[in-house]
Amino acid sequence: MPREALACTHMNNTTLMNDLTESIERLARELPPITLKEMSAIRLMNRTDQKYLTNVDTLKQLLTLVRGSYYAQEIDGQRVSPYATTYFDTPQTHAMFRQHETGRKPRQKVRVRTYVNSNLTFLEIKKKDNHGTTRKTRIQVSSLDDVVRKGAGTDFLHEQTGLWLSEICPTVGNQFSRITLVNFDKTERLTIDFDIRFYNYLTDEHSTMDNIVVIELKRDGRCPSPILPLLRRLRIKPAGFSKYCIGASVTDHGLRINRFKKRLIKIRKIQQVHVVS
Repeated sequence: MPREALACTHMNNTTLMNDLTESIERLARELPPITLKEMSAIRLMNRTDQKYLTNVDTLKQLLTLVRGSYYAQEIDGQRVSPYATTYFDTPQTHAMFRQHETGRKPRQKVRVRTYVNSNLTFLEIKKKDNHGTTRKTRIQVSSLDDVVRKGAGTDFLHEQTGLWLSEICPTVGNQFSRITLVNFDKTERLTIDFDIRFYNYLTDEHSTMDNIVVIELKRDGRCPSPILPLLRRLRIKPAGFSKYCIGASVTDHGLRINRFKKRLIKIRKIQQVHVVS
């Protein structure tokens, strides 16, 4: 494809994504705000987590249906927050990807996440134990470059994982936009991610999850949930979605991805589904 056509395609995609973010922002503003400080006071002691996949049209309908039941998190006057994340792995063996691809537990992920609007960056370790419980620990760092080039957080990484930074490298990066909802009883949180884009540091491949929305529901399992009937009404079904594993699967064709083939087929089907009337 000529460079001029590539540039035109990039500009068109950028315009579409900006329009999408603005439309989601407008819908989120129909909900009353909740601050980050208020959010930090919410403790879900008997928490259950579940991910769901849908598309943008259905998300827009969902945001209309939750009016009167949910707050939308607001940070610096914005309801939509951009994130940037880089996952690390062993460059030759992709050990952490292989843990997921084979379904091994316990397993772990190493990532650097930046909250773009606030310019805060953290080195994070996510671990899933034999019981399926996920725990996250993190420390603040100056930037991704500070970790990669200067070794920031290397002692923390070794304490948490047994790995040194010299043994791993940036593998898959992603960018996405997120809105966060909290029900009025403050017994559940929903993170809703869209405009998900991937970049592979090892293969130089790019990929986008056009029209895919990832919803993660974190709730107190003892309490009734106002969102579950709405998810059923819109036929939004539970589905796993690891940004690292999916991102690696679609940007590195040399990886074994048997465990994720059915999931990728499901993702493609969801991308093509229109809003439920």
